[in-house]
Amino acid sequence: MKSSSESGVHTDPHALDELSDVASHEHAGVGPDGAVAGYSARRTLRLGVELRRQLKRRRTQLLLGFVAVLPFILVIAFQLGQSNPNRRSGGFVDLATASAPNFVVLALFVSGTFLLPMIVALFFGDTIASEASWSSLKYLLAVPVPRHRVLRQKAIVSGLLSAFALVLLPLVSLGVGVLWYGAGDAISPTGDAVSFGDSLLAIALSTVYIILQLAWVAGLALALSVSTDAPLGAVGGAVLVAILSQILDQITALEGLRNYLPTHYAFAWMDLISTDVDWTNLASGLLSAVIYGTVFFLYAGRRFGRKDITS
Repeated sequence: MKSSSESGVHTDPHALDELSDVASHEHAGVGPDGAVAGYSARRTLRLGVELRRQLKRRRTQLLLGFVAVLPFILVIAFQLGQSNPNRRSGGFVDLATASAPNFVVLALFVSGTFLLPMIVALFFGDTIASEASWSSLKYLLAVPVPRHRVLRQKAIVSGLLSAFALVLLPLVSLGVGVLWYGAGDAISPTGDAVSFGDSLLAIALSTVYIILQLAWVAGLALALSVSTDAPLGAVGGAVLVAILSQILDQITALEGLRNYLPTHYAFAWMDLISTDVDWTNLASGLLSAVIYGTVFFLYAGRRFGRKDITS
């Protein structure tokens, strides 16, 4: 065997002795929780870092951009059509151009079937599955970031982005509606006229209700996200369940069984656009969303905590 000098590798014996001496005196301290001294799980994967990271993603920018553009698309559609801005009767679509609040109601109504559930499903379904598809999840956990913290931080950021998108739609719609149709009273299909101030409060409460009611979609998408390495499968699975629930809700033969579908009270917020609000369906919708959402979120936490991370 060649010596170090024969192989072209030169070492300094004094340097080796010095390194050995330093290593012998260095001891990594251990904290009360068994972790290396100085390490804190609370400093890993901060919300600000994860939020900035998600905001820089192209899918986030495109989705928020589409939400902001949608009200303008609706205005163009009405301009091309034969809408009557002074109409005071009909359904929500017929009354859309009566005032700015009515235009906001229309924007929420037409997007409530597919777009709004898809927004929530995209942010929650993509959050863990995308890391797995990029093979970066195992490195994230090796930082080390505790599993429960990874799931919690990503779920919080997904919730913030979802809520922002769901608030952005009525805000932009209100501004566009005021410019095109004026700040008049909100007219309900029953003929009730709600003042502009009261209608703004009703729209705010409606937005809060929609955010809370879609908690079941968030929980389901997150549960699917921790169960698969395919983001499209997690997002698409949650959206398909939402569509299937809406289809089943149209089958009157199911009678009372439809009340247990997660989407049965999805449009209960429209009861707020009235001078005499009935809170029954709103309360039932929130209770249903809380139950479904809790079950799905608990399953997601349990599944992710026991999952063998290989990607």
